[in-house]
Amino acid sequence: MSAHDLQEQQAHARRIEQMRRILGPEIVRLFEDKTVVEIMANPDGQVFVERLGAGMSRFGTIDAARVQSLLGLMADFLHTTVSRDRPVVEGAMPIEFLRSRFAGAIPPLADGASFSIRLPARSVYTLDQYVASGILTEAQRDLIVEAVRARKNILVSGGTGSGKTTLSNAIIDVISRESSAEQRIVIIEDTRELQCTAPNVVQFLTDDDAGIDMTRLLKLTLRYRPDRILVGEVRDKAALALLKAWNTGHPGGIATLHANNPEAALLRLDQLCQEAGVPPQNDLIREAVDIVLQIARDREHPAGRRISAILDVKEGCFS
Repeated sequence: MSAHDLQEQQAHARRIEQMRRILGPEIVRLFEDKTVVEIMANPDGQVFVERLGAGMSRFGTIDAARVQSLLGLMADFLHTTVSRDRPVVEGAMPIEFLRSRFAGAIPPLADGASFSIRLPARSVYTLDQYVASGILTEAQRDLIVEAVRARKNILVSGGTGSGKTTLSNAIIDVISRESSAEQRIVIIEDTRELQCTAPNVVQFLTDDDAGIDMTRLLKLTLRYRPDRILVGEVRDKAALALLKAWNTGHPGGIATLHANNPEAALLRLDQLCQEAGVPPQNDLIREAVDIVLQIARDREHPAGRRISAILDVKEGCFS
């Protein structure tokens, strides 16, 4: 090992130790809890934790100065800076923190420093567990399982923090258990969150630094002989490439999208397609998308969320 590499290794070890000390042992232990989905520190110092199937709960407090220091360390790790002129820090945390998705901000964007840490899925909340917790009805679960077996393309829609990724992983669990080595699954994401234990899987991640976006990965995917194409969140013109891929011999896909109801999800999908410089794609959307699952937060529900609607796009009817 060269002297430079040794210095880099030592600097990294010091940074990790500082992060652990700033977060404190209680928060650090949350990274070992497989049920934890998200850790959030608000500008007032209140810390909240969201767990699989249990919703969000208050966890404790953290001093504002510690949060500010954590953002500085994350900025250093990501080779950037955080200041009044650049008050946002976003990116993947070090491997020691599971490469969790980090987003943080300092004043003047908010009254105080804050962060949200999205942990990667390490255990899957199954469809049967959704039924047991009352988020899904048995009829809804059976409809989803049948859609998977019939190789229908499923769009999971919902607001921020509604549980789209967790629901997607529950559906992918069905795909994993029923897939043979002959069925090749390709997964494309910005951050690794989707979990698939099928025997024949390839997972791609976008790389902003290298100019590898989701559209480029979708084109690459078609050369990997996919049977199913699964995508994390669809955010931009990549929606057009995804729909074309789903509609040309690759049925049985899953993707997530931010929207407040199934109709809004289809409208947003069309708007994203138009970012590619094409006219409205209503016909393509209705040909490529079979089912829209809408998951929503619900403060009255013990699990904090529920499946609010299932739209069969071809039939134009709700379940």
